[in-house]
Amino acid sequence: MPTIEVEREDLEMLLGLHLPIDMEELNEVFSFIKGEVKYAGEKEIHIDIKDSNRADIWGVEGIARALRGILGIERGLKQYGLSGELGINVLVDQRLRNIRPYIACAVVKGVRLSDAAIRHIMRFQDKMDQTYGRGRRRTSIGLYDFDLITPPLRYTVSKPDETRFIPLGFDEELTLREILKVHPKGIMYGHIVEPYDVWPILIESKDKVLSFPPIINSNDLGRLTVETRNVLVEVTGTVYSTVLYTLTNMILALADRGGEIYPVEIHYPYADLGCVRTPNLENEKMELNIQYVRKIIGIQLSLQEVIDLLERSRYGVSKILNEDTLIVEIPCYRPDIMHPIDIVEDIAIAYDLNKMQPRWPRISTVGGLNRESSLRNLVREIMVGLGYQEVLTFTLSNPEALFEKMNIPSEKVVELANPKVSSMTCLRNWLLPNLMEFLSHNTHVEYPQRIFEVGYCVVHDEEQINKARDLEKLACVTIHSSACFSEAKSVLDALFTNLELEYSLEETSHGSFIDGRAGKIIVEGEKAGLIGEIHPQVLQNWNLENPAAAFEIELDKIWQRLKSG
Repeated sequence: MPTIEVEREDLEMLLGLHLPIDMEELNEVFSFIKGEVKYAGEKEIHIDIKDSNRADIWGVEGIARALRGILGIERGLKQYGLSGELGINVLVDQRLRNIRPYIACAVVKGVRLSDAAIRHIMRFQDKMDQTYGRGRRRTSIGLYDFDLITPPLRYTVSKPDETRFIPLGFDEELTLREILKVHPKGIMYGHIVEPYDVWPILIESKDKVLSFPPIINSNDLGRLTVETRNVLVEVTGTVYSTVLYTLTNMILALADRGGEIYPVEIHYPYADLGCVRTPNLENEKMELNIQYVRKIIGIQLSLQEVIDLLERSRYGVSKILNEDTLIVEIPCYRPDIMHPIDIVEDIAIAYDLNKMQPRWPRISTVGGLNRESSLRNLVREIMVGLGYQEVLTFTLSNPEALFEKMNIPSEKVVELANPKVSSMTCLRNWLLPNLMEFLSHNTHVEYPQRIFEVGYCVVHDEEQINKARDLEKLACVTIHSSACFSEAKSVLDALFTNLELEYSLEETSHGSFIDGRAGKIIVEGEKAGLIGEIHPQVLQNWNLENPAAAFEIELDKIWQRLKSG
């Protein structure tokens, strides 16, 4: 939940009206953008924005844009277009592909910048870098005085000691390596580039350095002043869609201060991109059913009332298909709108939630556990009764733990686009590796150790809309000097006996288990899991010295049999 500090006079200038002095009245105004005033003085207002998905209102310009619609100063979609062509090109180096591959740029001309405006732009830039940009790892923003730059630009790489320039806030030239050691921003963000042999650099045609992304701008070209009229905005990062969206937010903030937007052509050497023109200011369209709006809100709004509320929320209505259906135009700065329910929420806010009369539910219900939850608890009780201790481990894992350490070939898993740590790069597709890792961290604990976990795993599935499917599983491990297949099977027998189900075993071969001491668990002719003695290589990989036996079951298949039984 970001806190936005705005200067009252600057916000009032962007709004075109004076804001209330009274804290309660001020809160009523900002409640329409899910904001809560934490401090209101003569000069500054601090607002907690409770909508963490809307980066467009993390800056004063976006707040003013939204409030101008809510307060009736402007109506409908605010159109942003490209003013023409400047013929600016950015050439991207192939070597950036695995370092920081993406860049998006635009030029905003005719901007009117005051000291307050510059402070707000810098705050907005920092909010975007820290939150949406994940501490500059995913995206970082650079702003430059365009009049001092000679295109074309080159987004390339440099060795740490090869390039020298004066970083922002300093008065002497430093190498890239020196910047990481002595500049505050280098010390803070140097870890992003340090693992690589060469580092990103943005240079203009006269070999002047614009910036060292994502660390710091040049002091010569990367400083905005009240005399600056034409601004080059550049965003680099590791996620292409995020880079584009971040650029959109920054240039629209400048456009709201009187600027005109001009595109830049990015020339990628990558086969999947090629020549790209940025920014992309196209508005998305979505069909909205009026009956759906009435059902969700609980108010019989007329077609015109829905249109008025949409326009107050800064949407456009591009077409009325019939009295029950609209085509809504979504602003280019609102990627958080993914479903009609998101639009309905904005309609409700614009109507004013405080005006809606609360209503008791017409049907009284009594809460309770559903059958699946009861069965899940039953499995836990049985395992605890058999002398096992329940553990809870992370759903996130990594291919080394899931496959290499478990002595099996790699499979396709659901990976994270931007993992924060190397040990958590994908979603687990089975539980046993997590239990083995748990045991490896507890070798100092007295043996025997018997642990189990009931938890969700995620497997890749092309037939699903999101290409993934959740599976609920049970896994248990026993480890001590005489742990064996027979012990694991006796636990499995007791589990199925208590569940009043029958099962059988079929011999199988699996890299995680010893050959001849592993089996498939079969329930009503269908494979439901695996059981066996852990392979010595697996034990060695996890630095475990005692024998271990384990089984893992897909509980979803057990639930089906119990429900039908």
